[in-house]
Amino acid sequence: MDFRYVGGSGLRVSELCLGTMTFGNEADEDVSHALLNRYVEAGGNFVDTADVYNDGASEEIIGRWLAGQNRDDLVVATKFFWRTGSGPNDHGAGRKHILAAVRDSLRRLGTDYLDLYQVHAFDEATSLEETLSTLDGLVKAGTVRHLGVSNYAAWQLQKSLDVAKFRGLEPFVALQPLYNLIDREVEHELIPVSLNEGVGIIPWAPLRGGWLTGKYRRGMTEAPADTRWEGDKQSWLGRWDRSVDERTWSVTDTLLAVAGELDRTPAQVALRWLLQRPGVTSPIVGARSLTQLDDNLGALGWSLDDKQMDRLTTSGDQPLPYPYGYLAGSPRRR
Repeated sequence: MDFRYVGGSGLRVSELCLGTMTFGNEADEDVSHALLNRYVEAGGNFVDTADVYNDGASEEIIGRWLAGQNRDDLVVATKFFWRTGSGPNDHGAGRKHILAAVRDSLRRLGTDYLDLYQVHAFDEATSLEETLSTLDGLVKAGTVRHLGVSNYAAWQLQKSLDVAKFRGLEPFVALQPLYNLIDREVEHELIPVSLNEGVGIIPWAPLRGGWLTGKYRRGMTEAPADTRWEGDKQSWLGRWDRSVDERTWSVTDTLLAVAGELDRTPAQVALRWLLQRPGVTSPIVGARSLTQLDDNLGALGWSLDDKQMDRLTTSGDQPLPYPYGYLAGSPRRR
């Protein structure tokens, strides 16, 4: 497995990150530890979790596994923001909650430092100066090595970076957004901001909750059983009846065709496409079984050629919203 720098930082991570939202729910502790072992055996070093994943069980499972590892060989990332208790300060990015959240994550993970600490969402109720100065203090204390964010709008990321620079505070070096062959809204503003500011992109849901694994085919009228889109389930990516349109099937058809031509699985091709997109550092792959993880690891060690990349990309292209379409079609000012 190759390694890439996270944005403009000196932190190097494997080109696939192991996501652990399944730990303690779809994957029990034994399966979770087996997944971690297989990932590390394949050369991976980057594990991502969050304090709210299965009410902290994900962090606890990782912590018990970490106790038997060389901690410094691994890059451990977690996130905070969402409500973790019933109190008025058990939520958000205020100083009180940040300090309590990092204390609890360190305890569950059984470590005295975090390599990457990420704000799970933007807090409109707390001043950026309070959030950023508190996080800066954690870096200065050695409790946290690097900072990142998830689910930010472009203006929120840019403002955070500008305030950090103006105040002389530690900047965010990583962005964790929704990004895959179908969900590509980040390409309008978030990716240009990240490229311009030296922020590494760590996509979540790179297989769109299983959609890009080959389970879904044109002509289906409902999602297959035992999937995140089954029946009336409200997936964190939406509902089946609001997700099926001609563009979705165009992407799916093209993905299946390219995968067949290359004798690769659709998941491997979808991950490979993402790995070759501008600014992407390390897509987060989650798994419920060793079979799923092994399939995902098959995205490494080869490349899509330019024609294959173009076919996949254009299959999901959408008309650019204003002002992007206007600017793309206008001659440059001289």
